[in-house]
Amino acid sequence: MVELFPFSEYWWFYLSFVGLVLLLLALDLGVFHRKAHVVGFREAALWSSVYIALALLFNAGIYFKFGTHAALEFLAGYLIEKSLSVDNIFVFVLIFSSLGIPRKYQHRVLFYGLISALAMRAAMILGGAALLRHFHWVLYVFGAFLVLTGIRLFMSWIEKRVDRVENSRSLQFIRRFVPASESLNRDHFFTLENGRRLATPLFTALLLVEVTDLVFALDSIPAIFAITGDPFIVFTSNIFAILGLRSLFFLVSGLVAKFVYLKLGLSAVLVFIGCKMMLADVFEIPIHISLVVISLLLGGSVLASWLTGAVRSEADSDGAVR
Repeated sequence: MVELFPFSEYWWFYLSFVGLVLLLLALDLGVFHRKAHVVGFREAALWSSVYIALALLFNAGIYFKFGTHAALEFLAGYLIEKSLSVDNIFVFVLIFSSLGIPRKYQHRVLFYGLISALAMRAAMILGGAALLRHFHWVLYVFGAFLVLTGIRLFMSWIEKRVDRVENSRSLQFIRRFVPASESLNRDHFFTLENGRRLATPLFTALLLVEVTDLVFALDSIPAIFAITGDPFIVFTSNIFAILGLRSLFFLVSGLVAKFVYLKLGLSAVLVFIGCKMMLADVFEIPIHISLVVISLLLGGSVLASWLTGAVRSEADSDGAVR
């Protein structure tokens, strides 16, 4: 496939796109979230709708400029990234609850985590594109990695494993090398205690969010490369998906535990696109078929979760009446 915007020639476009994203984030924190407050369901739903609308508007622009195929690739990549981020939200919930971060300060942590994530994602995407361009065999490595990740996700769902933040190696490493206080200092990342500058639990949470996003990116970026090899589509769909991650967190953080079959659906998606990647030289699955399969797997897992929850609620209600 011919790249829509080769980075070597259109580097200014990528920088302009990042500049626009940073402007949106500056307005977000500097105007709409200047004061720390608890983000309610209505506000989270509004911002989620705004970011989704921006992504779809951008997708429409790709359609009119480059055609159906490129637009479907963007949509599939955006859908994969958005869906995988829901599973990532569960980890954020564990981090904030384990460290005792109040809800009104959680937006600040996620905001700064997102800024560094942008640079990290850009470097990983450009690096991945360069590898695929010069070393075709990396395609099979990415595919095998996705299949193994999908199997690992399936096994964790079967075994109902829940990783505890308190026992994570990342937290142990941070506490060993970063002098930290156990007390919060409002929305500050650092505080002074007995003349020493110490990190607050807010900064510890930020570092853990960064580590989580890095692990998350290792899964999601190869997954999008299975859909398209165009760095422009991979980069923009990735950025649009994580832009709305903070709003999505406040929207579904209280419901994410009820998506009992989502992890099963995600594991199936990862295995499917991993196999698609490894079979690309033998048989290329059309993008519209891939989009339908991904939508059915994810939609089916969410619907099954909702129906299971509805049945349980009805049974509990019947039991209460009796």
